[in-house]
Amino acid sequence: MNILVLGSGGREHAIAWALAKSPRTDVLYVAPGNGGTADIAENVADLDVMDADAVLRFVVERKIGLVVIGPEAPLVAGVADGLRAAGVAVFGPNAEGAQLEGSKAYSKAFMEANGIPTAAYARFDACEPALAYVREQGAPIVIKADGLAAGKGVVVAETLEDAEEAVRDCFEGAFGDAGKTVVIEECMTGPECSLLSFVSGGKSLPMAPAQDHKRAYDGDMGPNTGGMGVYSPVPIVTDDEMAAMVAIMEKAAAATAAEPFATDYRGTLYGGFMLTPEGPKIVEFNVRFGDPETQVVLPRLKTDLVDVMAAVAEGRPQDVSLEWSDTWAVCVVLASEGYPGSYEKGKVILGIEEAEDIPGVTVFHAGTRVNADGELVTAGGRVLNVVALGDSFEEARERAYEACDLINFEGKQLRNDIGKRALQGRSAWE
Repeated sequence: MNILVLGSGGREHAIAWALAKSPRTDVLYVAPGNGGTADIAENVADLDVMDADAVLRFVVERKIGLVVIGPEAPLVAGVADGLRAAGVAVFGPNAEGAQLEGSKAYSKAFMEANGIPTAAYARFDACEPALAYVREQGAPIVIKADGLAAGKGVVVAETLEDAEEAVRDCFEGAFGDAGKTVVIEECMTGPECSLLSFVSGGKSLPMAPAQDHKRAYDGDMGPNTGGMGVYSPVPIVTDDEMAAMVAIMEKAAAATAAEPFATDYRGTLYGGFMLTPEGPKIVEFNVRFGDPETQVVLPRLKTDLVDVMAAVAEGRPQDVSLEWSDTWAVCVVLASEGYPGSYEKGKVILGIEEAEDIPGVTVFHAGTRVNADGELVTAGGRVLNVVALGDSFEEARERAYEACDLINFEGKQLRNDIGKRALQGRSAWE
């Protein structure tokens, strides 16, 4: 079949890479794509992925058999709804199901109604009551803009002053409409871990766990980012914790098929977990593949991804049986100088071919493009995802950093400690 992937980041390159390996894939399109997807698919740079009618016209014209929606914004905007209403097989939830990520207040109400363990919270639509609540609770405390804020609407406030500033930022328009409602949560403690599931027909088909590194600099210092590195599996997760996370994802999936939250959810449900002393609790749900978690999860998937996504999109979860590789995967993000703040674009990138000559190494593009001179250049904050597979955690990690050393562009920024803490065991979080 012909397949269309919507999106332009490292996640979409990894998805396209996995789909391209399938014998069921005929022509693969990525809209708008990036410098890496151009090597394995046909980029469609002028297609507005937020316009369901425009996407549908392209689907009809190119005889697309499956549409995979990568980012959250088109899902929240209802692009899947428009396509599905026209009979198109779509991997991605409808707009109502996407509220699990599109509205943190909706998500917390969903968890509360279904007995899903999460942080205690309160929601506010006005500044002064929110400030009064923060003063009553004290710090540390977590302030969240309710809507989509490009990953920047969450503040873990260590002081009361920081918490008050975060509340004011939301209500004074720092995040636009996303901050008109604010969710304030208790600050949970423990390591974080992600467990993604394929969800269809109320059934959860769990993927392999992964652990992201959100902070910009070594030692988990600096501002939060979209993710500076990740690995899978996660050695610090106990068998009991894994079983608890799987059970929570099953409960969440079942709730998407039952009133009052029934949404005919078909796609990925991302469970962001905190491994607290009381057991795993949900920090947040996302309604799409994580980035960069996808870049270490999909290389470990042995099952044909086209088979999986088609079955999920068509409501046939019973036809899916997932098989995983025993290999370890480590991803290190190469970012532009200044990220997650301001950064320059257009820096020439060299060394990717040499890096991919290392056994087990694949480089997924996140923020790249090809310029008028045919050169690959930087075009975003997170530029490349350097992924390495190995028979052990140490081997995968060594290969990833060996590959990173071979890739160069002006201002290259990376963390040098991805996975280092986990190698020390659970005690490194205590």
